[in-house]
Amino acid sequence: MQIEFLGTGGAIRTPRPGCHCQVCQEARVKGVPYSRSGPGVFIHDIQLLIDTSEDIAMQLNRANIPSVKACLYSHWHPDHTMGRRIFETLNADFSQWPPVNGMTDVYFPEQVAADAEAYLGIRDHFAFMEDKQKSLRTHTILDGEHIVISDVTITPLRLAEDYVYAFIIEDHHHRVLIAPDELNGWIPDESLQHMDLVILPTGVFGTHPLTGEQHLAENHPVLDEEATFQETLHIVERLAPKCCYLTHVEEPDRVSYDDLCQVEKQLQAKELPISFAYDGLKVHI
Repeated sequence: MQIEFLGTGGAIRTPRPGCHCQVCQEARVKGVPYSRSGPGVFIHDIQLLIDTSEDIAMQLNRANIPSVKACLYSHWHPDHTMGRRIFETLNADFSQWPPVNGMTDVYFPEQVAADAEAYLGIRDHFAFMEDKQKSLRTHTILDGEHIVISDVTITPLRLAEDYVYAFIIEDHHHRVLIAPDELNGWIPDESLQHMDLVILPTGVFGTHPLTGEQHLAENHPVLDEEATFQETLHIVERLAPKCCYLTHVEEPDRVSYDDLCQVEKQLQAKELPISFAYDGLKVHI
């Protein structure tokens, strides 16, 4: 199984437009892996995309991905859904008449399907692309159900923040857990332990992980609304995976690629199998 991190930023990418901090300046000069685009993961074996940030067109081009067979949505938040027009541009050949369209199967877990009716015009937009442009098919996965693509089984898992899902991905040889975002309050079940690969959001750094410098106010609401980096580490310890990659690194944390490489070495010295993902990273299991 080959998994590619199309984008490893969060709601606020690196570099952030208008920001001239050291981390953003370095990212502008050096590019990847110092720069991070919006969140997205692609499983090449089954041509499965998870979430569509505003950067998805650039990401698919950069990864030389010619088609997307299926797409899963983890939750409705704009940093994970606002690139959804990609199916219109990816699957429709506007130079032909009548048009010859490709097709992507788009899957909404149960709560994501409900939220799509309420937020950002998501359902209306997908209905337009499905009914008028014939560029995709939508499906709802009820809680407790799964889908099978080729020989790979995918089961959505509702997290503690009950609008968001992780995904258990299994074939005959491997078990993978991908949680694109929002780990706040989540205590993993023992059945999820010892996965071959776990992909999680990094969590909020209230202080710089190397210097200890406080860069978020101690009463900042994000520290209650989002899982912190330390809470993410506790989740990894509970999951005890063979391998773990952390992603969804937010620009306001002001942590550079080099900083994360140092943190990674410290964690691995403590026998935690944790690495930090970067844009374009391919993981083979």
